[in-house]
Amino acid sequence: MSAAGGKGRDAVSRRRFLRTLASTGLGSMIPPALFLQIDAGKPPAASVLPAFEEIPPSRSGITWAHVAGFSPNMYEPETMGAGCAFLDYDNDGWMDIYLVNSGQCDFYTPKQPLRNALYHNNRDGTFTDVTEKAGVTGNAYGMGVAVGDYDADGFPDLYVTQYPRSILYHNNGDGTFTDVTAKAGVAAPGWSMSAAWFDYDNDGRLDLFVCQYLKLDTTTWCGDKLIGERWYCRPTVYNSTPSWLFHNNGDGTFTDVSKESGIAQSLGKALGVVAADINNDGWMDLFVGNDTEPNFLWTNRGKGRFEETGALAGVGFSAFGRPRSGMAVDASDYDQDGKIDLFLTTVDHEMFSLYHQERDDIFSDVAPRFGIASQTFNLSGMGMKFFDYDNDGNPDIILSNGHPELNVAKMVSGVTYEEPMLLFRNTGSGFENVSKQSGPVFSKLIAGRGLAVGDFDNDGSVDVLVAVGDSTPILLRNTAGRQNHWLGVRLIGRKSNIDAVGAKITYRSGNLQRTCYKFGGGGYLAAHDPRLVLGLGQQTKMDWIEVKWPQPGGTTERFTNLPLDRYITIVEGEGKWK
Repeated sequence: MSAAGGKGRDAVSRRRFLRTLASTGLGSMIPPALFLQIDAGKPPAASVLPAFEEIPPSRSGITWAHVAGFSPNMYEPETMGAGCAFLDYDNDGWMDIYLVNSGQCDFYTPKQPLRNALYHNNRDGTFTDVTEKAGVTGNAYGMGVAVGDYDADGFPDLYVTQYPRSILYHNNGDGTFTDVTAKAGVAAPGWSMSAAWFDYDNDGRLDLFVCQYLKLDTTTWCGDKLIGERWYCRPTVYNSTPSWLFHNNGDGTFTDVSKESGIAQSLGKALGVVAADINNDGWMDLFVGNDTEPNFLWTNRGKGRFEETGALAGVGFSAFGRPRSGMAVDASDYDQDGKIDLFLTTVDHEMFSLYHQERDDIFSDVAPRFGIASQTFNLSGMGMKFFDYDNDGNPDIILSNGHPELNVAKMVSGVTYEEPMLLFRNTGSGFENVSKQSGPVFSKLIAGRGLAVGDFDNDGSVDVLVAVGDSTPILLRNTAGRQNHWLGVRLIGRKSNIDAVGAKITYRSGNLQRTCYKFGGGGYLAAHDPRLVLGLGQQTKMDWIEVKWPQPGGTTERFTNLPLDRYITIVEGEGKWK
């Protein structure tokens, strides 16, 4: 018998064995990745596929491209966009995609009309552009996007941050949106960047925080006048501004409470925001990344008031007591010690920070200990997110990088405008850089900007969408999560805010117990899949999950007899999953 014939017979025998095993009660012991190979007669996917596969526009149908509008005058917004989002705008259970473009403003008139893009998920790995029908083209120089069902009608709405004013699109529930900015009162005049929906006063309605960047002066000239070379101005050239906090009145309108809440008392240059109950007192706080200004930790003191505690908490300045170029931020209890930790990206030579919470509102930067600081030293982090890419139950870190200065290579040795993405795997005792073995895309140099995570093909492996400055976005399909079991959970609040922002989920599977949270915002200019994917590793049964709903609900519900490797929905107060 030839060697080829022997291998073929072995493959057939293996497939027969797996089919037989699958038909018995022992079938649940087979890792999901192995099932995928039964018919192909191949080893598990992890051994032949990288963790992330780049899906080209020819396959996905996403042919839209961001246009930065680069000009000889080098206006600051040209290099700061763009944002992106995963959202299920039509409630069909599949993640759609929204992409933000530049547009007409006082310093820029496009040669051809530009627009944002809404892509409908066709459920087969492809997407269809439905922007014009939906009516979400944008109307100014776009930056980022935040997704939240502010009127609790069951359909997610879009808040698009722009210069010189932002826009709120109400989801009509029929595939179309209406611009309700003027009625709602949330235009946030100026240059807005990231935004977050969250319930700051525990009244069960989603409020809105909007990062205001800086007071843009388009007449400012930066560069070398001797040789006539311009470059983008450092943010220190411009005046700082207060950010916005809008209270949801429950009737489709909002009230600007920036001053009375304390938010407007501190001026900054805000780029990234995440909303989380950082000190576990039942009130949602805000961590804000400021560019060349101290970062803000807005501690919610209740009764509609916030206190800025960033410096006292150890997250306002660098280890040398200097403000840095804070950009993307996110939160996670990465080591499962019951306290929420924080992440911050910066520009090159400033080092990214992983802030471990030692006790209530006191943090230490452990990025140097885990090698994150040294491995990001020459990079500028824009998009980032904590997420469990391999479904082992530990939150990992993904980063999209790219410098904001086009000519940085002329100015700083070893630093480039386009940079590679990074993936750090959480080992349970630290983080390891697994970028090189995770796919060719991590060797690609890009002007990475906003980054969103979401499971667009509903296989439980959370995928990644990266907005690239002046280029087409990158859609990454995750193949690594299939190695392990998982359970996806969609939470719907009733007494609590409908998006369940602020909810806490604890789950147990055998000797694996984990806690995760539903945060507001996170990253840079991006919005993420609202569902939570609970990774179980090789465990074959979910013993139970507990959902602690945010206030004003505040109850804890426990669920058992749960399935694996599928999505479920839990509605507050119903006492069952579906």
